[in-house]
This record gives sequence, C-alpha cells and structure tokens, in this order.
Amino acid sequence: MEEAEDLIVGLDIGTTKIACMVGRKNEHGKLEILGMGKAESIGVKRGVVSNIEQTVQSIRQAVEMAEQNANVEISHVNVGIAGQHIRSLQHRGMITRENYENEISRADLKLLEEDMHKLMMQPGEEIITVIPQEYIVDNEQGIKDPVGMSGVRLEANFHIITGQLTAIKNIHRCVHKAGLQVTGLTLEPLASAAAVLSEEEKEAGVVLVDIGGGTTDIAIFQDGIIRHTAVIPFGGNVITEDIKEGCTIMKKQAEALKVKFGSALPQDSQNNDIICIPGFRNRQPKEISMRNLAHIINARMEEIIDHIYYEISNTGLERSLIAGLVVTGGGSQLKHLQQLFEYVTGMDSRIGYPNEHLANTNDHNITSPMYATGVGLVIKGFEQEERELAVGQNNASYQRKKDKGSVVQNFFTRVSSYLNEDHE
Repeated sequence: MEEAEDLIVGLDIGTTKIACMVGRKNEHGKLEILGMGKAESIGVKRGVVSNIEQTVQSIRQAVEMAEQNANVEISHVNVGIAGQHIRSLQHRGMITRENYENEISRADLKLLEEDMHKLMMQPGEEIITVIPQEYIVDNEQGIKDPVGMSGVRLEANFHIITGQLTAIKNIHRCVHKAGLQVTGLTLEPLASAAAVLSEEEKEAGVVLVDIGGGTTDIAIFQDGIIRHTAVIPFGGNVITEDIKEGCTIMKKQAEALKVKFGSALPQDSQNNDIICIPGFRNRQPKEISMRNLAHIINARMEEIIDHIYYEISNTGLERSLIAGLVVTGGGSQLKHLQQLFEYVTGMDSRIGYPNEHLANTNDHNITSPMYATGVGLVIKGFEQEERELAVGQNNASYQRKKDKGSVVQNFFTRVSSYLNEDHE
C-alpha cells in the first residue's frame, strides 16, 4: 500500500454509520473518490460519542475497508462533528495594520481569524470553526475578499461555531485510539453543503437540510455567505422508534418497513394495502396497514420540518431564500419527502446528491445523499489545504518584498550618506 500524500480522507462519524472517503483532485480540479469504507455505528447517539471502544472498532472497520478499496495507507483524516451541543454566534473582529501602503495579505486575514479563537466562551465550550462572512476596510463595507487592497483598519463579521469540549475531546480520543491523526474538525452541515450546493444556490439564498440518523443539520446561505447553522436532535432513528412503538414490532423490522414501504404523505397510501410481518415463534404474523405506517411517519416528519422552519424564521431570511431548500442525508430518501417539505414550508425544495463537484463515477453508492457529509469532508479538506498554501505563499512573498525593500532602503541610505559627506 502507498502512503496517501496528495489525498484527503473524510471520516463521517454518524449515529447510524461511520463512513470513510478517500479522495483526490484530478487535472480538471474535479474530485475523484478512490475508495470508500462503511461500518455500522454502535457507540454514537444523536451525533455524540457515547461508547469509546465501540466507536473505535467501527472507525477501524470503515478505514480498513477504505484502505483496501483505494489501495492506500490512511494516517490522517478530516473529521465531521455534529450534535445538540453545537452552537453558532455572530461576532465582529478588527485589527489595525502598521502600514497602509502594504497590500492586505492572506496573512492579515489569518491574523484576524486567529484573534476570534481567543474569544471567551461559556465554561466547557470550545470554538470549532471561525468563518468570515464579509470584510470592512477603513469603514468600506461589503467586501468579500480584501486581499491586494490598501487600508489600515481591517474588520470582519464572523460566524463562529462552538461545541462542548468533552464531545470534541471524545471524537479526538476515538480517532487517536484507531491509530489516526485528526487534520481538521468540520461541522457536518457545512461539509454536506460543500458536497450538494452550487455557488448559484448559495448566492440566491438556500437552506441545506441534512437528515441523518440521530440529528438533522441545518446550514443557511445568502449572498454566498453562511448566515446560520443549527443541529436539531431528531433524525431518522426517531421515526424508526415511532414505528416500533406504534406497530409493536422489533426495531430491525421497523427500520426495514420505513426504508421499503415508508411514505411521508398518508394520502398516497391506499387503505387496502397491508404488510405482513412474521411473528415470534408459534405466533401469528402481524398485519400493518400502509396508511397507518404513513400516518406515523408523517406525524414525526412534520414535527422535524416545524423545527427546521423555526430555525429559518429566526434568521428573518425566509422570504429572501430564492433557491429554497435542499434536503440531503439518509433521511432524505423517504418517499414523497420533497412534497411534504414544500407543503409545510411553502418553499421550493429538491433532494441533494453529492455529485456537484465529483468527477464522473460509476459507483452509485457514493452519489447517494447518505454520503453527502463524507464527500463534503474531503472537499473541505482540500479547501483547508489550499488556504494554508495561499497563506504560506503570501508570507514568503511578503518577506521577499520586505527584504527587497530593505536592500533598496540601505542603498538610498548609503547614497544619502555619501552625498552628505561629499557636500561637507
């Protein structure tokens, strides 16, 4: 096996599954997924690690499968994080530059971003991600990229995402125990957004809804800027539990019923459609009406959509989101879900497939909404790498200019000194 040098590995630690994606950029800048591994997630509940050992075993299983499929050795991973403990807030930062004649560089933006990491959080909280929304240069507002401009006072509005320190440490602990290093921690709705949204949608205004097993993640974009993020502690597993309780059947049977016969709209199910489920030993099979099944799913799904719409309403942007809703994640594969979203919210919606930035692939598993977060984590890993490279090159360029400037300055000093001596 080769060492994965120019590759990025995304590790999605979900409630129902742990997925590992190995990707690289081709010559056209499109993402190629070389291999994928998947394992059942046992030690995670509602996006938070609840059992270290079981989670470590699942991570190892998924990573080993990805290594075999991609024929590479994996040592570093970009990990996704979610859970009810995730909180987002807005903040403005400012730095005063020493010399207005020097161009604003990527290093200046990095310095402003690093300042945000010094903010005092609530006890037990830690900043996960700091995302610049827009910049202000000498009171000139609405600048998306100030690099190359002149200015003394550099400000920015930031979207800051925080999480519980214990939850973050537990994710790091699981990954380290599995023999891997964490290169970055990315909020899962941001990763999913990177995989399924187009730049036009982000510009027009769009809500990304990722319905997972344990959580439903939300990211709202407008004018190409992230406006709001939230994690709702309900997902597909709650629907399965409702079916289990409502139909008095086992959890595995409830999950199979949801996947195969589940519908989000009861009126689309006929009264006379009956599903037979084998009974326990020496007991009669259980008969379940498809209409009743759809009613159970519909009730819980409407509750989840109400939570989503509440988050959208809180931003005050519901009338400005022209591109509507993009629904992704494993839960988005529920029949007639798109119609239910449109009926409840009154917004246009579509199902999001993670093939927006992918090179042509014959593997239909990878382009399933279920793997949107995994693909997005690989995309986010490449974005982070490019940013760090740009900052490094900028610093080197700035140093060269500085050295060149000092050489010229020394030359003028020597000439000036010589002329003064000659004059005397």
